Amino acid sequence: MPLIDIKNLQQAAAAFGDARGWRKYHSPKNLAMALSVEVAELVEIFQWQTEEESRDIMSTDERAHVEQELADITIYLTQLVTTLGVDLDAAVRAKMEMNARKYPPPQK
Repeated sequence: MPLIDIKNLQQAAAAFGDARGWRKYHSPKNLAMALSVEVAELVEIFQWQTEEESRDIMSTDERAHVEQELADITIYLTQLVTTLGVDLDAAVRAKMEMNARKYPPPQK
């Protein structure tokens, strides 16, 4: 079973962009920049919050805003993965394996 299954999201995002003639704008550079902007918009929500406030964000009026920014981030990431032809599942698995070697659990 894939760790991350984004095939339906890839198809939906591609169809949405294609219907609007946006594919010509979906270069890796443009998508990476758009992704960066959306991440910055998420960061802005938390900018002046305390640690505790940030942990409780989903129980506030900002919940919908956080969800919208996370959705934007996911859509742009999906479009970037599609444009670059990256197998995200394989990339995530490889990175997790590398991190497991680099950061083994503490010995008890």
